[in-house]
Amino acid sequence: MMQAFASLYSHGFVRIASCVPRTKVADIPANLAETIRLAEVGGRGSAAIMVFPELGLSSYAIDDLLFQDALLASVEAAIDELLNVSRGLYPVLVVGAPLRSAGGLFNTAVVIHRGSLLGVVPKTYLPNYREFYEKRHFSSGAGICGRQIEVASRRGPFGSDLLFRSTGSVDVTFHVELCEDFWAPLPPSTTAALAGAEVLINLSASNITIGKADTRRLLCASQSARAIAAYAYSAAGPGESTTDLAWDGHAAIFSAVIGSPRPNGSHPIRPWLRLMSISGVSVRNACGSTRSAIVPGRNPAE
Repeated sequence: MMQAFASLYSHGFVRIASCVPRTKVADIPANLAETIRLAEVGGRGSAAIMVFPELGLSSYAIDDLLFQDALLASVEAAIDELLNVSRGLYPVLVVGAPLRSAGGLFNTAVVIHRGSLLGVVPKTYLPNYREFYEKRHFSSGAGICGRQIEVASRRGPFGSDLLFRSTGSVDVTFHVELCEDFWAPLPPSTTAALAGAEVLINLSASNITIGKADTRRLLCASQSARAIAAYAYSAAGPGESTTDLAWDGHAAIFSAVIGSPRPNGSHPIRPWLRLMSISGVSVRNACGSTRSAIVPGRNPAE
């Protein structure tokens, strides 16, 4: 009983980890090994959700290597191995990867838990200004709703309309977006918060320029305050290519005031979102269908 009382999960809190692995450019096995190492550390620390940087499995600054079938196949193989390893880990892992679907290449966040592919979220807003040219490589996830994707011979929900909910010892709903998504005037996480998301997650590869870290903090803090939700942010860091850009590995978690009122189902805006059930994660989409994936509901030690 004392151990249960000492657990933060016994009091309605959730431990979130924002991770900045040391990557190697286009070295998928090395990046996978570093991801697994950090996931094991988070598991020992009883983290419930761990967020990794955008395109963390491939690394971000690899330019037209993103068009190489060998690299993309290696990324899928890495996800398959990570799914297998995750069977013995407690946390939900949210990792970044370039994935193919329906003839397009997408910049995605892959949500994994206990060997299950819970869902894949494509980036909605693709930056194509100054040092960014993502539209050269990727298709936007805007408007993708209710679809499925096959990754390493496994199928899972695919779309920008996903919410993930844990129904274990702490009932929490989280949403995932990628980098530029929260620099836009209407981030996907705003709609997600209106639909009930309490934790907002951002996988980023934001390079560093003068004053940019302060701007990121402002965006994270303001989105957390507006949405009355926690905002977890992870950006690429050591090991990314510095041929053209510099990286600071910005990791941050912001939390709004506990106990503030939340928008409810009577809000006039009706978001087009699927609710993916975790232990379950439930999933609701615009068509009204529901699916579920399993995440254990036990209390970690602390």
